[in-house]
This record gives sequence, C-alpha cells and structure tokens, in this order.
Amino acid sequence: MACNSCATGEDGQPKGCKNNGTCGTDSCNKLTVFDWLANMSLPNGQEPFIGVEVRFKNGRKHYYKNTENLTLSIGDIVATQANSGHDIGMVTLTGELVRVQMKRKKVDLEDAENVLKIYRKASQKDIDIWSASRDKEEPMKVKARQFAIDLKLRMKISDIEYQGDGSKATFYYTAEERVDFRELIKVFAREFRTRIEMKQVGFRQEAARLGGIGSCGRELCCSTWLTDFRSVSTSAARYQQLSLNPLKLAGQCGKLKCCLNYELDSYLDALKAFPKNDTKLYTEKGTAVCQKTDIFKGLMWYAYEGEWMNWHIITTAQANEIIFKNKKREKVASLEEYAVEHIQDTKSDFENVVGQDSLTRFDSPKSNNKRKNNSSKNNRNKNRNRNRNTKQNAKKD
Repeated sequence: MACNSCATGEDGQPKGCKNNGTCGTDSCNKLTVFDWLANMSLPNGQEPFIGVEVRFKNGRKHYYKNTENLTLSIGDIVATQANSGHDIGMVTLTGELVRVQMKRKKVDLEDAENVLKIYRKASQKDIDIWSASRDKEEPMKVKARQFAIDLKLRMKISDIEYQGDGSKATFYYTAEERVDFRELIKVFAREFRTRIEMKQVGFRQEAARLGGIGSCGRELCCSTWLTDFRSVSTSAARYQQLSLNPLKLAGQCGKLKCCLNYELDSYLDALKAFPKNDTKLYTEKGTAVCQKTDIFKGLMWYAYEGEWMNWHIITTAQANEIIFKNKKREKVASLEEYAVEHIQDTKSDFENVVGQDSLTRFDSPKSNNKRKNNSSKNNRNKNRNRNRNTKQNAKKD
C-alpha cells in the first residue's frame, strides 16, 4: 500500500513523502481500513453517523463522537478528549463504516466512559506541541531502559507515547511476571517532569507496535492487518504434521506464529476422511499399524507388526473399508491386495522463465583454456628449436 506521494517513481526509485506514516491520504499506514462506503449517499432524511475512528501512534485506534458536527475527512488532524487534557490523532475512518467497525469490536457509542468526543480540528499550535513531544520519545526510551536496569527490574520498556498536549507519557513494557515499579515511577517523574503511566502489553502486542519482517519475507501480520490475536496451540502444528521445533514455529514475539491458524480449517476438513492413526488394521497376514499419512493426497502408510521396514500404501477409502470389515469381525487377506503404487517424481524439470543459463552451469569445472594454449605454444616452440638444431647439424656434417 502506498499513496501517490510515497510510491515508486518512473525511474524505479521510491519517491518518499517523508511524512513518516502521517501523510494526508493515510493510505500507506498500517491497519488502515478501506472505506468502501465512501461513494454511497445516505437515504433521504438519515443523518450521518457521528462516530469517528482516530488513529494514534503505532496503529493505536479509538472511536470518538463528533458532537460538534465538524466536517471531517480521512487524514485530518484532530484534538480529542482525554481523561485529562486532550490528545492529538489522525482521522482514519468516517461515515457508516465506523458503525460497522464499532459493532465488530463491541464498542457502544452511548458508553460515555469509553467513547469520548472530538473537540476541534488541530491548530498549528497543537501540531507543534504534538511534534515536539514525539521528538522526545526516543531519547526518553533510552534513559528509561537504563533506569530499569539500574533498579534490577525484570522488564523491558518497548515504547513510549506522549499525549498530544505533552502532559502525560505512557510507558509500554513487557514482563514475564509481576513487577513492582513504584520506585521506577518516582525516578521517571523526577527525571522527565511529566505525568507517568505504566501499561503492560503482551509479547504479541509489542511485536505489533514495533513491526518487523517475518520469516516469510513479508511484514508481520500483526503490524499490518491483524487486529485480534487468537490463541495458537501446538495442536495446530500437530494437525498440519509440522515438526515441533520452537525455533521454526515461534515468531519474533517468542510465541507460536499466528499464521499456524490460517490453514488449520483446511487441514481439519481434510482429516475428517482419515481414520485415527492409532486404529489398527487386522488382516489374515497380521496386524498393521499406521506409520505416516499424506493429508492432501489421501494416502496412508501401514506396516505389519514385526515387519516395520516394509510399508504398504493404501488410500483413506481403502483403510475405512478395512476398518468397517474389522468391526464386523471380518479380516481381509492382506494389505497387498489394497496397496497402491506411489510414484514419486525424483526428477523435476524447471522452466527457464527469466532467460538465464542453467542453474547447474557451475557444477562442472571449467576447462583451463589458457593452460592448454600455453602448453601447445611451448610444444610448437620446442619442435621449432629441434628442427633448427637438426638443420644446423646437417650443414656441419
């Protein structure tokens, strides 16, 4: 996603609007919702919805009431009501789609404690104070982390966010267990001369605020579009037959990757046709035990007890047929009658789509033509000298 001012130019270089995610169109910000109802007009007699979505630092969003009937559009900087003072944020959504978003997130517009109101559009003085406060956050974070280390507190201060009027600073931190930071707040208040609020966030919320690149090479889902963090268990990896390696299954937050849940429903639907892995097949030749399954090809590998090296491949329909006969106390002759050939393509042909040479061109060593040319030249010189000496000896005789 990119706006017209920060997209790639004709020469292939990024234009760069240098607004650091606060451009007027707001189309290059993370977690931005596309207003697909913007071009639709309201029925006659219906008033516009007074709810407005406002975004703050690092994708933090809240919903406010436009009680003053201000003409607001996406990208406007507004001064909003806070518990004490006012805050500065950017409008990211207006109109009827805000009603849908509030209903999805279970926010009641009539709840006066959670839904505050918008005061006005921000003046230049408000923006200057807001920008000056934002400039203080990074050096404050360095000092705050050092103070926490000096007090030997087992916590990590991940981010600091100033309120728009500069009257309060919120410190976001992560910790494995409960932390007594009463002494730390005193140090912060004495050093930074402002009201302090400590807010603990989870490790996934921290990764969402900081952002980064995942192992897939794309931006983290939590920092671009994912808003609700559902629990991810190791059973999701087991259903997908993934090796339980914490280094591969864990994301940058240290927890299991959220993408493990994306394809889980497809795997669960495919597994409905499979019998349980601990179900044994009884044949006249012996009892067979499941060794491996291929979910999307619908194949199962069975081996007789005592003959663990010989695996027989059957389909799920054949396995269910044998189990159905076993329930009737009937036995099939052997698995060989049901076994199917499983041909694996050991050689793959890759099509050259970019006009380059073969990828195996470096496998065979190159012949040293220079050495051959030098050796042939030396041989010619030796033969020439030998012939010359032979002629001179013949003349002397």
